Amino acid sequence: MPSKNRVLPAALAAVFVFGSVTAGVTPAHADPVRDAEYWLANYGVTEAWNTTRGAGTTIAVIDTGIANGPAEFNGAVVAGHDASGVGSPDGRTPVGGADENPHGSWVASLAAGRGNGEGNGVIGTAPEANLISISVGFQSSGSTVPFADQIADAVRFAVDNGADVINMSLTTNTLDWPESWDDAFSYANENNVVVVAAAGNRGSGTEQIGAPATIPGVLVVAGVDPSGAASWNASSQGITLAVAAPSEELVGVSPDGSYVSWAGTSGASPIVAGIAALVRSRFPDMDAANVIQRLIATATPAADQGDVPSPIYGYGYVNAARAVTADVQTVDANPMGDLAAWITQHRKAEAAPPEIPTDKGSVPALPPIEKTANVHNPFLPTTESLLYVSIPLAVFLGTATLVVLGAIGATRQFKRVARR
Repeated sequence: MPSKNRVLPAALAAVFVFGSVTAGVTPAHADPVRDAEYWLANYGVTEAWNTTRGAGTTIAVIDTGIANGPAEFNGAVVAGHDASGVGSPDGRTPVGGADENPHGSWVASLAAGRGNGEGNGVIGTAPEANLISISVGFQSSGSTVPFADQIADAVRFAVDNGADVINMSLTTNTLDWPESWDDAFSYANENNVVVVAAAGNRGSGTEQIGAPATIPGVLVVAGVDPSGAASWNASSQGITLAVAAPSEELVGVSPDGSYVSWAGTSGASPIVAGIAALVRSRFPDMDAANVIQRLIATATPAADQGDVPSPIYGYGYVNAARAVTADVQTVDANPMGDLAAWITQHRKAEAAPPEIPTDKGSVPALPPIEKTANVHNPFLPTTESLLYVSIPLAVFLGTATLVVLGAIGATRQFKRVARR
C-alpha cells in the first residue's frame, strides 16, 4: 500500500512519519501479533524488563489521539487534551480521516501498550508507563487552529500534566520552526522533560530531517529494517540523529481493536520513547540531559556506520538493557544541544523583563524608570555651562558694550565742542 502521508495547506505544514500500511492483519489468536514484535528481544527490551517496566513514568503522545476501546490502553491513559479544536476535550477521539486517525493509537501502543490478555496483542516498550493523549489535527481533520499553535499548546499541556517523556511522530519537512516553539520546547527543557521525535521518511519525501527533529535538545530517532540496515524508505538522514530503532515490519493496534503491520519512523520514535521511560523509571532522580546521555552512550554502533555519531544511525542502535543497567558518566548539559543558546544566537531576542511575584501569579515588571534629573536635553544649557561659561561671558560682553557705548558718546561730544 502506498504511503498515506498528508501535507497541510497552511503556513506551517506537517506530516506523520509513517510509510506503508497493511490493514486487516487480525489473526484468530493474537499471539502472532506479540511474536511479530522482534525488537523486544533484539533491542534488549525484554531483558530490561527484569529491571523495570516503566512504572511511575508518563509518556505524552502528541498525535491524532489515543482511542478508547482497545484493550491495549485499558488503565494506561491518565490525562488528555485536544489541541485541534475538532476532537473531544479528553483527546481520546481520534481526529482526521480514516488514513490519519488510527496513527495516534498505533504510536501509543508501541510506547506503552498493555497487550490484550496474557502474551497477546501489542505491548509497548514501557508497558507499565502511563500515557497522556493529546490530539492534533492534520489536513483531513478540518482543524482551523494553526498547526504551530497546536504543537505549542500540546507541549505545554504535556509538561503541565506530568509528562516525563513526550513523543512526536511527525515532521514539518522544514529545518526551521516557528518562534512559538522556542518557548514551548524551552518550557519542556526547563521542566526536565525528554522530547523524542521521529526523523521522517525518505519514501514520503523527507530527504532530510525537519522540525521538531532539528530543535536542539530533542532526542531524534532514525529507522532501520529488521536486519539492522538503515531503512531507505522509512527513515531520513541528518546530523541531529541520536539513536536508531526499528521502522519496518512494525505492528500497531487501531481504534477498532484490529491490528496492522506498518512502517516508518513514526513507529521507531515511540519504541525509543518507551525506553526513555524505562530509564526514568529506573533512575527517577535523573535529569533529562542524563537520560538522553544514557541512551546514546549505551547505543550499539552499526557495523557500517563509520563515524559516531553518523547522519544515518546517530550513535547506533538503542539498547534498552544497557540503558537501564550500564555505568554511564554523567553530563552537565544536554548532549543533543542547548536550545537556550541557539535562541540567543539566532533569534537575537532581548531578554525578558524581570518578573515580580504577586498573589495572582507572576506578572511582567515594568522596566525601571530613569530619573528625569539625570536626563539632559542637548539643546538646553547645563548648570555647569551657565555657571562657568554663559554668565561670565554675559558679564564680559555687557561691560565691553558699556565701554564701547561710552567711547562713542565721548567722541560725539568732542566733535560738537570742536564745531563751536
